Amino acid sequence: MNVPLAVQCVGISKRYKHFELQNVDLSFEHGTVMGLVGPNGAGKSTLLRIVMGLIGPDRGKVKVLGHIMPEDQVSAKRKIGFVAEDMRLYESETIAFHMDFIKSIYDSWDGAYAETLLARLDLNKAQKVKGLSHGQRVKATLMLALARRPSLLVFDEPTTGLDPAVRREVLDEMMNALEDETRSILFSSHNTLDIEQICDDITFIYGGRVVESRNKEDFLDSWRRLRLTNMNNAVLPNLPNIKDVQQSGRLCAVTVSDYDESISTLFSAAGFSVTAIEAMTLEEIFLAIVKSAKSAARMESAA
Repeated sequence: MNVPLAVQCVGISKRYKHFELQNVDLSFEHGTVMGLVGPNGAGKSTLLRIVMGLIGPDRGKVKVLGHIMPEDQVSAKRKIGFVAEDMRLYESETIAFHMDFIKSIYDSWDGAYAETLLARLDLNKAQKVKGLSHGQRVKATLMLALARRPSLLVFDEPTTGLDPAVRREVLDEMMNALEDETRSILFSSHNTLDIEQICDDITFIYGGRVVESRNKEDFLDSWRRLRLTNMNNAVLPNLPNIKDVQQSGRLCAVTVSDYDESISTLFSAAGFSVTAIEAMTLEEIFLAIVKSAKSAARMESAA
């Protein structure tokens, strides 16, 4: 049985004067969390704007919750909740004012759920926005988005600048929103720890291009760092899945993707002593992918 897709982007391109999003494919199923990971300037926010119908792609096709974008963006947006760390609320108004305002626009507003969120996030709805800390503002924005009961939640760097306790609260509520398995989340961040904690699938983006996109567990299971000793001046095997090599004298650390046991056998057969095979964190994998992408971009420019 095919599970419907929450978001489907095919061959998306968008050109600006100093940046281009190039042939991006991105899709994930209903009820799952897609983590969009990349350094600042990689194209994450541009892609989110396209998904939300705020801008149209120059090329490619976008479908969100079954709606073709941007042609059917009005219907799609009623089902999308958006949260970003720099969103603006009315400074002179209270949280209660914003709750009433959102309620007047969206008939999906769930007042009982909003009250539950206020309690869980330790928010006072009588408090004015200008008196809120940065963390409280993010939590208030999260509450306003969640209480609408949207089918798709889009988060653009929501945990940036939050202290650990508030960040944990925000992440917990993001996960709580998925409990009935009818909602989906597209979560953009450069914080790989947050992504590793809550995402089902991960897409790495660099320089306007998708460089890797997989299930999170596949990423963590398939990448390894091999610690080698080269006592006989052996030459490293020419393997396409070697992503990084660091050498210090006779010691060598090799990062590989798509690892299986035959790879360590190949290194041994080439004259290396394999002293350790280490699993990698998502952050280490991300850094290796970015380094490999930079190297490939330099070679492409040179050609």
